[in-house]
Amino acid sequence: MSLQTRFMISVTFLLIILVGSILFVIEKREVKAIFEESKDRGILIAKYIAYLNLDPLVWWDVGAIEKNIEEQIDQKLIFIIFYDRYNSPLAANDFIKDYEDIYCCSSLSGEISEDSYFFESKDIVNKNKNQIMRILEIEVPIFTGTRGLPQKWGSLKIGLSLDDMHKEIQKTRFVLILIGCGGLLLGIVGAALLARRITGPLKKLVDGTVKISKGDFAHKISISSQDEIGNLARSFNRMSSELLQIRERIEEANKRLIQAEKLASIGRISATIAHEIRNPLTSVKLNIQKVLQSVKLDDIEEEHLKISQEGIGEIERFITEFLGFTRVSDLNLDKFYVEQILEESIKMMSDALSQKKIHIEKKFQKNLPLVIVDGDKLRQVFLNILRNSFEAVNEEGKISISLSHVGKEEEGKMRAVISDNGSGIPDKDWENIFEPFYTTKSSGTGLGLAIARKIVEQHEGSIRVIKKEGKGASFEILIPFRR
Repeated sequence: MSLQTRFMISVTFLLIILVGSILFVIEKREVKAIFEESKDRGILIAKYIAYLNLDPLVWWDVGAIEKNIEEQIDQKLIFIIFYDRYNSPLAANDFIKDYEDIYCCSSLSGEISEDSYFFESKDIVNKNKNQIMRILEIEVPIFTGTRGLPQKWGSLKIGLSLDDMHKEIQKTRFVLILIGCGGLLLGIVGAALLARRITGPLKKLVDGTVKISKGDFAHKISISSQDEIGNLARSFNRMSSELLQIRERIEEANKRLIQAEKLASIGRISATIAHEIRNPLTSVKLNIQKVLQSVKLDDIEEEHLKISQEGIGEIERFITEFLGFTRVSDLNLDKFYVEQILEESIKMMSDALSQKKIHIEKKFQKNLPLVIVDGDKLRQVFLNILRNSFEAVNEEGKISISLSHVGKEEEGKMRAVISDNGSGIPDKDWENIFEPFYTTKSSGTGLGLAIARKIVEQHEGSIRVIKKEGKGASFEILIPFRR
């Protein structure tokens, strides 16, 4: 049985008990009030009839009393009996004379006061119609003054029909039942809404835990309430965010570990290969240089030898980059202005940029603080990215370089962004461009950006490709301040 079903059953059961108890108490009080009202009305009627027949009673004018009785009898007033001062029947309507237990005797015998009265509800059988009649029997004393002293002169007993009173009671009960059913229905609807309000977020929490158990740490629960469930949802969202961050850090650490293992393996192999290649390559290079010094060479032979010499130079540069990438070297840290390092990097590329008529747009924030970095290695990072931009743009293209300070002065970072309007980088290559030996160029080695990332990460910074409006690519470099 679900929590919502159990909640509904429990609340419904409690509502039935509560509403039933309230209606029971109200019904008892209403019935008592209606009965008291009927009794008080009956006493007033009896006293009024006694007052009307006071003179005939004093003069023992039985005929006048019986005439008045016949005039007063109706459907609500069943019978009227006058008793004398000796508690014997004096006059009554014909109907009640057949009921000897009521007619025979007065209920007000002995010493009584003017305010005394007697009442009793009872059922009698109407012998003419053979049906039960519910009546309220009321008897009041009749006093008259003799020489200034009140004296009991007789009594009056009447029988009021309780049919109207019972109809009123039934009507009251019916209204109370309707009110109770309406209240119970509203309570059940309210309980259903409350149960849904409680169990709905709980179901979201359960679904969230299932998704997190399947590895979907990015799942968030949209609960905006300020109660305990809202606090639980916010705690759950914080937990999932922390788990997501932990997983990302673990994945990043695994990538770095795999990368380090690759570099370690490559480093061991590269040292051997570089040694085995460089020795014979040096001999070839020296022999080519010696042959080029000969005067017997014709132009074609000299051109072929120079092409070979350039190829050997490319091999040497690749070996140098390869060894530089695989070796783990310490940083030579010192205080530098990053804008100065950028300016030096641009100056080193100035000849190539001028030949291609590439426009450099610089946006450097003023009064940037000093940073503690390895100036040569950071210059290599900027040069590698600038070379990529240089190769990507066409003639008369544009390269934009911005430099700014983000975060607090002591705990912030230096942000450098290098953008171009060249051919750009396909989205499918974004995750791979920083991998070693991954390149989209026919003449590239795929080590430039890998070396740049390695140097930036040595500085505890980050490098990434960011979205850029229009054509081209945009690289963001963040270098944290060091104390």
